Amino acid sequence: MEKQFTTFYIDEMHCGIDILLVKEINRQLEISEVAGAPVFIRGLLNLRGQIITVIDIGVRLGFAARQPTPRSRCIVLKTTAELAVLPQSADIEEETTSEMAGLFVDRIGDMITVDDREIQPPPANFGNIDGRYLRGVIQREADLLVILKIGEMLGAGKNNG
Repeated sequence: MEKQFTTFYIDEMHCGIDILLVKEINRQLEISEVAGAPVFIRGLLNLRGQIITVIDIGVRLGFAARQPTPRSRCIVLKTTAELAVLPQSADIEEETTSEMAGLFVDRIGDMITVDDREIQPPPANFGNIDGRYLRGVIQREADLLVILKIGEMLGAGKNNG
């Protein structure tokens, strides 16, 4: 079965998430910091009157915090309620949260379609990245695409920091 992924970069690491999880990609990065929030919570974003918690998944993956650049974006995710109305044929293997959340990324890549048989298990020692955040990897012509478990990253944020 074919899957589509939105791809993006954290530093030079090429990452992807299921395109069905994405509500929109926004260049607005006027994010208000939240005192006392875990280090991977970049802050809150007011997007057309809706408050979105912005997660720096680079920090979540163990990278140093990065400053926004003109290429930085916020990937706004669909909520669990928005995912629930998709047809069962959508075959979504992830969950998000009931509240609006966004992902701070360094830059957006391409939207790609792959056969899910191309997704290989992640290497056991993939840098210092916690394996529970990795769904798999896809060997591309130019690089390795890391498929992330966004649901795990969002859920883990509620339990620890």
